[in-house]
Amino acid sequence: MQHSIALTSRLSWALLSLRITIFIVMFVWTLDKFVNPAHSMKIFEIFYGISGVPETAVYVLGALQLALVLSFLAGLAKRYTYGAIFLLHGASTLSSFPQYVDAFNNLLFFAAWPMWGACFTLFLLREADTRFTLGK
Repeated sequence: MQHSIALTSRLSWALLSLRITIFIVMFVWTLDKFVNPAHSMKIFEIFYGISGVPETAVYVLGALQLALVLSFLAGLAKRYTYGAIFLLHGASTLSSFPQYVDAFNNLLFFAAWPMWGACFTLFLLREADTRFTLGK
């Protein structure tokens, strides 16, 4: 019984650490849309094949992303927010495929894979992620 309680406590701390560290990455990506919208426009073109994204659209996407990542950090609507973070990061990871082919010149891109795994883990264990959440 005590072992189960200790495991549950350690699990909740581990999931909190995943939520916070994933949030940090996603939050910086969000801030980039406001601080340097031209960078986001270039990313849409290079990685997603979408050219001509207006600056206003970048700000709107940034605002939507900000609402998502703050809801994610708060643990609100976990099925949807954790799922959206998993899907968004997955799209980002997979859209970078050409960088993986030239691995040794793009080593930092490989950090996306364990983060995607962390997003998946957090999504699967979302009901056990209860420490400092506002959602159930």
